Amino acid sequence: MTTETPEAKELALVGKVELRIALTDSDAKLESMLNTYLAPLLLKLASDHVSVRNKDTIQVIAVCQHINTRIKPPSIKLPIAALLKQYKDCHNAIVRHFDLLYIQQGIDRLPLQERLDLLPTLMHGLAENFEESPTHTASLFNVILKLLHYLGLPLRGSTEDVDLRLRLGLAERIPDAEFVASWLGKVILFTTSAPRTKSCPGLTAGDCDFLKLYGKNDLWTLAGPGISASGMNLTETKVISAKFLSSGAFTEAERFLPALYASADSNSRLSDIGEDMLKRATPVVSLEDHLLLTKLFTVYLGTRGATGSLPALRSLQTKILALLCRSRESASFVPQILQIVKEALGPQSQGYDHVGSQHFGTAPKQGLDLAKLRAQVFAFTNWVARMGSGESLNALAPTLVTDLRTYIEAQGWPRVNNAGPALSAGELSSRSYCYESIGLLAKACPSELLVEPNLDLLRWLFSSLSADTSGTDTSISIEQALSSVLSPFAKNTDEGVENALTDLLLHNMSLKLGDTGDDGNIVVRATRYVAVRFANRCLPFNNVKARYLDVLAHANGPNERGEVLEEGRRGLEPYWYRNLNPIESSPSTRNDISETSRYAMPNFVDLTQEFFDGQEKSMAVRQRLGFGFSSAITFCRCVLLHQALSSKYKSPVIDAEWKKNIDAMITNDETGRMEITTHLEHMCCTADERHCLSRFLYAALEGFTDSSLGDSDSSGTCLLEICSLSPGHVLDEMATRVSKLRDTIYSNRFSSRSIASHIFGILASRGESIGPDVDSLLHQFSKKIEKWSDSVGSEVHEVHGSVLSTAYFLSRRKYLKNDYSLEGNAELAFVRLVLTILSTGRDKELLDAATLAVDQLCLFGILTSSTIPVPYDVLSLVDKLKARAEGGDDNSVLTLGHLAMQCDEGDDVDTSALSRIITSLYDLHEKRQPELQFAVGAALSCAAAGWQSKSLVGLQDVDSGAIPRCASRSKTLDTILEKVLGDCKTTKPALRQGSVIWLLCIVQYCGHLAQVQSRLRQCQTAFKGFLADRESLNQETASRGLTLVYEKGDRDLKDDLIRDLVGSFTSTNVGLAGNVSSETQLFEPGALPTGDGSVTTYKDIMSLASEVGDSSLVYRFMSLASNNAIWSSRAAFGRFGLSNILSDSSVDGYLAQNPKLYPALFRYRFDPNTNVRSAMNDIWSALVKDPQSTINDHFDSILEDLLKNILGKEWRVRQASCAAIADLVQGRPLDKYEKHLSRIWTLTFKVCDDIKDSVRKAAMALARVLTAVLTRSLEAGDSSSNTAGVMLKEVLPFLLSPSGLESSAQEVQAFSLKTLLQIIKSSNAKILRPFIPDLVGRLLALLSSLEPQEINYLHLNADKYGMTAQQIDDVRLSSVRSSPMMEAIERCLDMLDDASMMQLQPSLEQALRTTIGLPSRVGVSRVLVSLSTRHNFVFKPYADTFLKFLRKQVLDRNDTISTSFAAASGYVARLASNDEVLRLFDYCKKLYFDSVEDDRHRTVSAELVSAIAKYATDRFASLANDILPFVFIAKHDPNERAKDLFSNTWNENVGGSRAVLLYLKEIVEMASPHLDSPRWSIKHTAAFAIADAVKSMGTEISNPNAEIIWPSLEKAINGKTWDGKESILEAFVTFAKHSDLLASNKQIADRMQSIMLRESKRKNAQYRQHALACLGDFVEICKVVDWYELVYDITHPVMLELHDDGNEMDVDSPNGGPSSKITSERTLANALRTLLKSIDPVLREPPRLTASLVQTLDLIRKALSKNDKIVKDAILDGEMALFKKLTKTELNDSLDSILTEYASTLFEMDDQAEQSRTKAAEAATTLAGWAPEQSQVHSRLTSGVKLALTQERSPSVRQKLQAGWKSLGYQD
Repeated sequence: MTTETPEAKELALVGKVELRIALTDSDAKLESMLNTYLAPLLLKLASDHVSVRNKDTIQVIAVCQHINTRIKPPSIKLPIAALLKQYKDCHNAIVRHFDLLYIQQGIDRLPLQERLDLLPTLMHGLAENFEESPTHTASLFNVILKLLHYLGLPLRGSTEDVDLRLRLGLAERIPDAEFVASWLGKVILFTTSAPRTKSCPGLTAGDCDFLKLYGKNDLWTLAGPGISASGMNLTETKVISAKFLSSGAFTEAERFLPALYASADSNSRLSDIGEDMLKRATPVVSLEDHLLLTKLFTVYLGTRGATGSLPALRSLQTKILALLCRSRESASFVPQILQIVKEALGPQSQGYDHVGSQHFGTAPKQGLDLAKLRAQVFAFTNWVARMGSGESLNALAPTLVTDLRTYIEAQGWPRVNNAGPALSAGELSSRSYCYESIGLLAKACPSELLVEPNLDLLRWLFSSLSADTSGTDTSISIEQALSSVLSPFAKNTDEGVENALTDLLLHNMSLKLGDTGDDGNIVVRATRYVAVRFANRCLPFNNVKARYLDVLAHANGPNERGEVLEEGRRGLEPYWYRNLNPIESSPSTRNDISETSRYAMPNFVDLTQEFFDGQEKSMAVRQRLGFGFSSAITFCRCVLLHQALSSKYKSPVIDAEWKKNIDAMITNDETGRMEITTHLEHMCCTADERHCLSRFLYAALEGFTDSSLGDSDSSGTCLLEICSLSPGHVLDEMATRVSKLRDTIYSNRFSSRSIASHIFGILASRGESIGPDVDSLLHQFSKKIEKWSDSVGSEVHEVHGSVLSTAYFLSRRKYLKNDYSLEGNAELAFVRLVLTILSTGRDKELLDAATLAVDQLCLFGILTSSTIPVPYDVLSLVDKLKARAEGGDDNSVLTLGHLAMQCDEGDDVDTSALSRIITSLYDLHEKRQPELQFAVGAALSCAAAGWQSKSLVGLQDVDSGAIPRCASRSKTLDTILEKVLGDCKTTKPALRQGSVIWLLCIVQYCGHLAQVQSRLRQCQTAFKGFLADRESLNQETASRGLTLVYEKGDRDLKDDLIRDLVGSFTSTNVGLAGNVSSETQLFEPGALPTGDGSVTTYKDIMSLASEVGDSSLVYRFMSLASNNAIWSSRAAFGRFGLSNILSDSSVDGYLAQNPKLYPALFRYRFDPNTNVRSAMNDIWSALVKDPQSTINDHFDSILEDLLKNILGKEWRVRQASCAAIADLVQGRPLDKYEKHLSRIWTLTFKVCDDIKDSVRKAAMALARVLTAVLTRSLEAGDSSSNTAGVMLKEVLPFLLSPSGLESSAQEVQAFSLKTLLQIIKSSNAKILRPFIPDLVGRLLALLSSLEPQEINYLHLNADKYGMTAQQIDDVRLSSVRSSPMMEAIERCLDMLDDASMMQLQPSLEQALRTTIGLPSRVGVSRVLVSLSTRHNFVFKPYADTFLKFLRKQVLDRNDTISTSFAAASGYVARLASNDEVLRLFDYCKKLYFDSVEDDRHRTVSAELVSAIAKYATDRFASLANDILPFVFIAKHDPNERAKDLFSNTWNENVGGSRAVLLYLKEIVEMASPHLDSPRWSIKHTAAFAIADAVKSMGTEISNPNAEIIWPSLEKAINGKTWDGKESILEAFVTFAKHSDLLASNKQIADRMQSIMLRESKRKNAQYRQHALACLGDFVEICKVVDWYELVYDITHPVMLELHDDGNEMDVDSPNGGPSSKITSERTLANALRTLLKSIDPVLREPPRLTASLVQTLDLIRKALSKNDKIVKDAILDGEMALFKKLTKTELNDSLDSILTEYASTLFEMDDQAEQSRTKAAEAATTLAGWAPEQSQVHSRLTSGVKLALTQERSPSVRQKLQAGWKSLGYQD
């Protein structure tokens, strides 16, 4: 037997399969056959044998064609699973092609579950399939998309959701999961509305082809269900894709990009899902991943080209930029960043220019999306500028800055284009952002953009600031940009750039508003502040032009802005300059030369050359500097003196008191004064420096004598100081200008006169002889002094200046000439006049002048006891000066001291003048004036030491080479010292104070003398005796005295002093000031109030030492801290004090040996009492050399002590402990005190409820510090050891407790609220989520608790303030919406997940049940709204429950609360099930129809329905059949609020009036039962609804519809009359007119006629007028009946009644309707019109017709007699209708006669309106066309029309009359 080859077997197999398929005779057999053989048959197309494969291909294709014809019936199922498996396993393209064909054809025939079971197989290997065949993969992916529409996704977070990834097989196939997620994201991006391109925003042409199955353009639809015969709905597919992506099938990283795409979609259904996914995915994804960033940039920008992708939509671009702003790596994508900015700034008339245009034009009007995008682009630009590397920024910044400048200039720069449209708010915002970005970019790349010789960009920014007209916000941005570029210039070392910058700043400093700058732009904004700021920050201190800019800042004086003045002041102070320009690196690493040069003082010569241009230009200088002239003088003086002192002596300390430090050195430092004089002499050795010094002195003189140059006295003071220190030859030059001082000497200002007189004395005394100018002035002075007794007013000032000038001149002149005699009558006369003034004068100013004159003459040895002219003597002079001194005059005291210098030491001490003076000075101790006692001390030093006293250092302002004359001294100093030291021990308070001050002055001024040096130890003892004095002045003086003793002693003395001082403090023996018992009072009562006297006695203060626990240390510390109470006063440790001594020596290491002292001492530094606190701080500073290391070493012991004492018995201890803990934990690492945190919080909360207010405040301050620590911990994500969670468990209950947000103290409430917001804002979801359920509930309850009580009062008394309760509620509602607490609640909701939402449910339910108060109730409603909109995924499972809860809440009695809950119901209905929404609709119906409270509950029902329709539109539309019939009925509610809500709901959800036919049956069925309702409002509403339904049915009402509605209509019109029933009657007439029932159904017709007659006979006046009108309309409809008699019987009594009542008074309607008169007129008019309509010539025989016309005419005549327009118009309308009917009859005589009367009525109506005349003409025309020519009617019409034509002026009426004239047979 022959064996068949494999090829033959395969061919035979194919043939057998073909035969078997062909022989099948039923679909079932065919299906079974295909299940077995279809997949193997197709596999033969991939046979291994070429011959077989070639033959099989033809044969298999033939079989497939046969199969295709057999499987057309959809009942035949194909083996899809086998085919799909074969597709995945086989890689032959032909096999796959046929597999795919049958898969696509047969998959829809499978049951749904079988189809869904194929999803794992479909997804497996997709990534690999795509690489092999994108076309085939597209088909498979399309199948997946279709199946997703039917895939039921489990609840997120459920077990099924977690297992979904495993069930789909994606967990093991990561590439397939990434592929599916990626293409689902592309589906979200896909759009079919790209007309001119094959690609889409974010997608390439290939991507779009893939999703369109490579050419199937009808694959997608934009409307209809998800899947239909016409294709898949793209929107629904996107939503389904997003939901699938959000499931557990994908990881956060896989869904990140699709989530980003979805979040930016305009469809809220899609964006809500995307936002939720993105929020969860972002923390997981690394934004520093280069590949991810590349994808983001690619989507943003597109790939361009014919097949490339378009840029993303703006909303997505904005989202992408927001993510890029969180990535440092994104700043490295230089080309992409440049392209983003360029496109954002380019023309955007139609969105982004996708071609990539590179040009800029005027930006057109932009939309909100573009404004948002540009704002985000600028934010990204700022991010790049801050985070980019140097290399990136060097590549980016120049191009970006150019583009930004171009954009601004395209808008119009610096003035915005006025010709075009005004810039929108978005464009202005973009302009501001541009400026800010330019500043940041320029700062990041200064070498390329800023620090270049031309300063192009900086000039542009300055020009922008000065001339940009786009608004204040833009100017702020420009200033911010300029601030950004400060630092690069501050680091500049290029001299050329510095010079260019200086010139630019000088130019901008000179600009004024309205000026035209160098660039041609008009200045609209000053740039002075920025220019000065640049000068202070960018130019070195020694740059004289920079300092010139600072001077110019003061030029406008009080007219200048405060910030300009302040900035200028800082620039002239080296201390503040250094603060503005701190050194960035340590001294060891920085370039010392550059830093020194930056901080170096400017050269005095350069300054004077820059500030003062020379004498010939003094006027120009003064004008330019203005009020800044005095500032220039003062600064030059300080620089000159600083340089002089720094050259060979010690430099003045440069601190905030730099000027005062210089003043102190030149006043008290003799060596310093000598160095200054030497320096000035050296300056005079060179011509330039001498010239500059002279120029400065001239300028100072100008500034002093010209009050318009600012502070003239400061210039004069500077001049006086320099003159007193300058060499004589310089003063000789100045002396020639002494005449300029004349006016100032006579000035009305005391200070100016004093300074000018002093300068005059110095300058005029120079030279060998007196010049003519000086001589002339002295002569004038003499004349004025001689008239002193007669001077008044300003003459007194002149005498004062003359006395001082002469005294200064005479004293200096005599001293310089070394001639101390009073020569000539003039000198003696002057001295005599001065003494006379002093003796007899009464004017204080003259007495002051005389005293000062005596002082100067005595000081320089001119006036002595022997030279005093008669009749005066030295003793009388002493008595006079003593009297003045006792009055508190310091100058008189000093004058006594200077007079004593000229008195010899006599043998008879008691009677000598010197003794008298010294005794007089001692006697002044009774004056408790510290300033006076210091003057006495200086006077005593002068009396004791003469010119050797250092108090006279600054008074020798001229120098002849020798000291001025004074008496010699040998024993006076000893005597005075013994006296003062003895008085220091007295118990008399006044003398004790005076003595210690005098001793301080003697030590200070005479300490260099041997007599004092030998008594320093005694002085020390005396001073120590005052350290415990209860007078703080005495303590401070003693402290300063000890310091002086220490400074003036030698090394041995210093050591002995320290030993004695510390020994006295630490000794257990009696202290410095005697015995102190335990009850000795150390403080004044009330000085340290504690409430329990704890810091009043010695025993109480000693408790500080007792806390240590060391018995030996107790005694030491007792003496140290308590003995003499020196540590309880700040005075002993002031700026003079003991801390300097202690810090300069060793105190034998007490603290090192006794570490227990640290906790107590640390706590006492925060004592509530200022004195104790300050003293303890000084002890700490003096004894603890390294506080930081000390605290770190003893941290635990200090903290333990504080925690122990925070609950102590004494309030001050508790308060100090709180403050100490706050200071201790600040700035410390958390791990340092982490183990104590829980205890700290607990104790802090306890103290927050302390009985004492100050302790509570301290505890609150500590709580704030702890909150800051907690906030930083939360921000850092620090969750080690669950620290953050533990802290939250402690702090949150407190914040929500009565001690926190519920506290009665507003400051506590504010703190608690602020803290809570910080915690919620700073916490991440992981930490805060466990607390959210309770937190939200508590916050909601607190919304009402924190509302001010004034609101409730105002709500209850709204009428008193002209407001309504609703207005107040509206304000309350607005405040809740903007409340920070609601912001916190929203933040909590953002962190919800499924588990926490489950816990939140009971909390919210409890809040719904229990919260009271409008804020809380409204807050709950807003939470539900937020959950329904922003968190719908986690909230959806609970929507039904909350919707049910809300039914009761909407019945709240407050309308605002009810409305809020109704709105919340609408939002929640979005997520609720259909059954629950239907139950809510049923509840609304029940509430409307069955509620007892009529109006209110019906309004609530309306608000519920309206909310659902508005906020859950889709749900409402899907259930429209169930709710719209009810809405239609309810929209006729008599309540206006309910009516409006229902009406709006109906109008927005139906498509026209005839839509009522769709729901007619339901409307009738619902309304009909309520027509019998006992509640009138419901009954009327139902009746109105039936009436409206009739009116809405159109002009043709079908019989079925008519039969449906007729019973209800009949029921509605039955019954009594009520307001509004006329509309039912009108509907009744409409029904009769448009339906066939009146003609086809006799029974109904009879019933209608009966109803119509019944309603016409109603007596209600308001209703009757409408009923008669409707009767007329009904008569015209029902023409088969002769209505005249019936109508006449109805109308005749009415007309007679109204005619008889014509004279009754007109009465207004009580309901605001028409008055009684108008109602009567309308009733009469409608009656006549109806009666005329009822005359039917066809149905009435001629006699009866004539009779009816006669009857009617009689009624017409009577009605016309009332002359009412309404009645006349009605008659004309009725006659017109009658005349038209008459055209169908023939005219007889009787008819002719009566019609003639009717014709007459047309022309007998007087004073008719134009409308009435028109109607009359039309009626006449109608009648004329019928009347025969020979008839009476014709004749009457002819005469009437002819007459009317002659009288009528109206063109329209004449036209009607002419038509009638023609109808009569006449021509024009």
